[in-house]
Amino acid sequence: MNLDEIKNPIDAEFELFENNYRSAFNSESALLEQINYYLLQQNGKKLRPIIVLLAAKLCSGTCNTATIDIAVALELLHTASLIHDDVVDSTSQRHGLPSVNAQWTNKVAVLAGDFFLSKSLFFAAKTENQNIMTMFSQIGINLAEGELFQLAKENNHNISETEYLNIIRKKTALFFAYCASMGAISVNGEEQKIMKMSLFGEYLGTSFQIRDDIFDYFDNKNIGKPTGNDIREGKITLPLIFALQNSDEKSKSEILNIINNNDLDNKNISEIIDFTCKNGGIEYATDKMLIYKQKAIAELDIFPESNLKNALISCAEFAAQRNF
Repeated sequence: MNLDEIKNPIDAEFELFENNYRSAFNSESALLEQINYYLLQQNGKKLRPIIVLLAAKLCSGTCNTATIDIAVALELLHTASLIHDDVVDSTSQRHGLPSVNAQWTNKVAVLAGDFFLSKSLFFAAKTENQNIMTMFSQIGINLAEGELFQLAKENNHNISETEYLNIIRKKTALFFAYCASMGAISVNGEEQKIMKMSLFGEYLGTSFQIRDDIFDYFDNKNIGKPTGNDIREGKITLPLIFALQNSDEKSKSEILNIINNNDLDNKNISEIIDFTCKNGGIEYATDKMLIYKQKAIAELDIFPESNLKNALISCAEFAAQRNF
């Protein structure tokens, strides 16, 4: 099932979201208007607001203005985080196009990210819900901590799977957890349903990020970023973690020599990718990803069968099977 099919049960609500989201891009700054137009043409997946709307409707049968506002706030926060991440990581491509920092400058990108962060806070405040505001603030804390944890581990081949999972939990999984739970909270969902939504989102987010990390080992124009980009940035992710722990000493020593010397030209990147594939890193990460996908789906067991429940199941399937 593709995203358009997943959105079928929330078509009307998603249209309201889109209208409000696009309105948030209005600015009196001519430069920001150029950037905003550029970003709107990229048209990302918008999986986070989809989950917000589906979770709210599954828990109560409806969405309200608070649901729409928090969906907009979360997508704006995601937009801000991507712009800032590209500056931190010196990334030059996003969705197959030059990133904001590459198209303009780092200074402009930081300020544009600040603009979207502030807009996201404005829409979160519109919900007038203290629980939502508290959770929304926690997302920002998690994103910053996750990035700092990852920066501290750059080029560290001794990173463990547990440390890796903690980083992606902070950077990605908890964001999805809050999307699902805030959707339920916006419609005054029952406590048990809010908890189930939170776990659903966290497991889906973990699966989503592992899938993203697997992408780094394959050449796919749909992804919109260069192959081996994470490796170039010194990020040791799950496929390589497993390969390093399950290879012969000679091969491992050769790869560690490349990493430790930061000798990351195209030839050596290809060698690291080949090493990871040959030593079972991709298969292991894929198996882990599917485990988390199934854990996400299992959290929906308390809900009766419906097109909304099926759409959330399809969100989990999409996170693990997508090609972009």
